[in-house]
Amino acid sequence: MKQSLWIGCLFLLGGQIVSAQDSIQTWTLSRCLNHALANNIQLQQTRNDYLSGLEDTEQAKAALFPSLSASITQGYTNYPSVSAVDQNSYTGTYGLNTGITLFEGGKLRTAVKQQNLQNRIDALSVAEAENDIRVSIVEAYLQALYAAEAVDVARGTANVSKAQRDRAEQMWETGSIGKVDFAQLESQYASDQYQVVTAQTTLDNYKLQLKQLLELDITEEMNLAAPVQSEEDVLQPLPSKTTIYATALGAMPEIKRGTLAIEAAELGVKQARAGFYPSVSLSASLGSGHISGGNDFQSGNQLWNRFNESIGLTLSVPIFSNRQNRTALNKARITVSNNQLERQNLEKELLRKVESAYLNAISSQSQYRAAQEKERYAQQSFDLTSEQFQVGMKNTVELITAQNELSAAQQEKLQAKYMALLNIELLEIYQGNLTD
Repeated sequence: MKQSLWIGCLFLLGGQIVSAQDSIQTWTLSRCLNHALANNIQLQQTRNDYLSGLEDTEQAKAALFPSLSASITQGYTNYPSVSAVDQNSYTGTYGLNTGITLFEGGKLRTAVKQQNLQNRIDALSVAEAENDIRVSIVEAYLQALYAAEAVDVARGTANVSKAQRDRAEQMWETGSIGKVDFAQLESQYASDQYQVVTAQTTLDNYKLQLKQLLELDITEEMNLAAPVQSEEDVLQPLPSKTTIYATALGAMPEIKRGTLAIEAAELGVKQARAGFYPSVSLSASLGSGHISGGNDFQSGNQLWNRFNESIGLTLSVPIFSNRQNRTALNKARITVSNNQLERQNLEKELLRKVESAYLNAISSQSQYRAAQEKERYAQQSFDLTSEQFQVGMKNTVELITAQNELSAAQQEKLQAKYMALLNIELLEIYQGNLTD
């Protein structure tokens, strides 16, 4: 009976452990990107700004059509004078009004064109925000992968230090080495264990940054799916810098946005110039009303008798506007100039990003090749030093130095690897080759 109870408890406990493990989801780079694009709060706000602009467009279009309004007014008047024939009076007026602008120097139609351009600009702003999210996710994800591999390297170094410490302990007990030598190896093992803790903390911080970008709950855990990355991926040949930049100019949304902003500003000049032209508007109305008085109040007859129809044509000619029109036109022209300068600035900023990523990628690839050689020689040196230490030909300082040189070479290779992968991925984004 007791044995069955223990088996049942272990079964339930095992089920809870499996359930907890299953709740930790594995996140690929593609999944991170898709999740961020769907859930990032700032990106959703940018999309809402775009939707708000669509409503402004509908309003600009509606201004081309007639307006229509109806009004009903009911009133009561009291005459307290004793001389009044009727101390109470009831009034009512009813109206239907419409109006349309026939000509305003093209201002209304220009406003529609300008708003349509603004919608395209807003859509490109959304695409630009999505690219910013992609860059942030790629950086955080690859930094986390780098940190995860750094943890593995630190643990491998600590395991080697432990084996050396254990072997040194045996040698010390047999008198092959002194107490000082054994203490040095114990200190090295403790230092390498500390490096494991530091590397794990770095990994946790990068994971936290990634979770914040993904808008994940603080209690949600995540495992990162490390893609299979060969040496060819790290050392892949890159197009020329000028080719990448030319492609980026045609692909990046901020450049297209800058071009459309100039067009929108030029329409703003046209709209401001319309302020110098006359405007023509047409209005029409239907109305009626009634008023009480004396003993002959007959609302039905009054409504017909007071029924009226009217139509009017209004011509408004600007003569002197306290320089409002001239100021609006000059400021619109300044806006065109500013937008042209802004587009130049966007092109230069894109060039800086492309050039920086390109140089970093080329440099990291070169560093990776050098680090490969350095790691190979450091491994050979450590292996030989370790063998000679076992037979008393090398002291502990030489052994620790060889081990530290190997660990440093491994870290340098790892850093160069992920720096190359990161900048290659950034160049892909700049060229419009998106990972989804």
